[in-house]
Amino acid sequence: MQYPPWTSVSEAAKLLKAGEVVAIPTETVYGLAGNAFDPQALAKIFAAKERPTFDPLIVHICDISQLADIAKDIPEAAYKLARTYWPGPMTMILPKKDCIPDLCTSGLPSVAVRFPSHPVARQIIQEAGVPLAAPSANLFKHVSPTTAEHVASQLADRIAGIVDGGPCSVGVESSIISLVGEPTVLRPGAITPEMFADILGDVKVKESTSKPGQAMQAPGQCDTHYRPQVPLYFGKVPEGYVLPKKTARIAFGTQEGPIPATVNLSETGNLTEATAKIYAFMHDLDTPDYELILVDPIPNTGVGMALNDRLKRASIKQLPV
Repeated sequence: MQYPPWTSVSEAAKLLKAGEVVAIPTETVYGLAGNAFDPQALAKIFAAKERPTFDPLIVHICDISQLADIAKDIPEAAYKLARTYWPGPMTMILPKKDCIPDLCTSGLPSVAVRFPSHPVARQIIQEAGVPLAAPSANLFKHVSPTTAEHVASQLADRIAGIVDGGPCSVGVESSIISLVGEPTVLRPGAITPEMFADILGDVKVKESTSKPGQAMQAPGQCDTHYRPQVPLYFGKVPEGYVLPKKTARIAFGTQEGPIPATVNLSETGNLTEATAKIYAFMHDLDTPDYELILVDPIPNTGVGMALNDRLKRASIKQLPV
């Protein structure tokens, strides 16, 4: 496989200024970045990922003050959340300014904005001198990348460069909260609904679903998403069902399963550790060595809500006959 050049921060900034797209590290997953003000760069992102244009992009900034360059009618609630959880794995949806192209927001009047905590991402945004639209750096609906090598395996011949910032520490996409109207959590992540409620009081939680072809309220709303090529099943195995011989089991904690564990997300049952590992394990097991990937049940509390959300989207609905 011919890889694109492993790119330095300064080289990445130059490429981004020139309208190219570059994979960059963040604390959540690797992002495929382009100038958020440049429709041609945005089109390159959609093309490289084979992503439908009804799925909006998240705009990344490197300072809270930049929020006012992108969004308008910003409520005080947004600044309360920003002061508490930025930089970090939180995306806010706010009314957009006209400088953000409709392509970035799938034609919606709102824009998704995030201030990542990864120092390399922040340096690249600063040196590029513009906010960066950056969805996950993978083919549409495939497993999100948590290392530079994951990016290269899917997009090597499609993009201008990859900046290697090491493994992602959070490991799943950012939490998304809409502040257009009543505060509503649209995608769970490392910032939990309880953490949002600590700052804002009561918040709604909307189970995200998609209607193909219609603009989504936020990224990551597809009912099927994050899928490895090897079928993955998340749920209890029906009694009497015989698993394929080449089944890999992603275990969690000390719970017993129908076959021995191939890997364990966290032997101590730590949900933060499990979240950081899930995509890497899905990448590692997505090989011809296996016919099925089986994932243990995960507690649906705290950051476990994010794990359950991603695994439900990645899972086939029925085990193969």
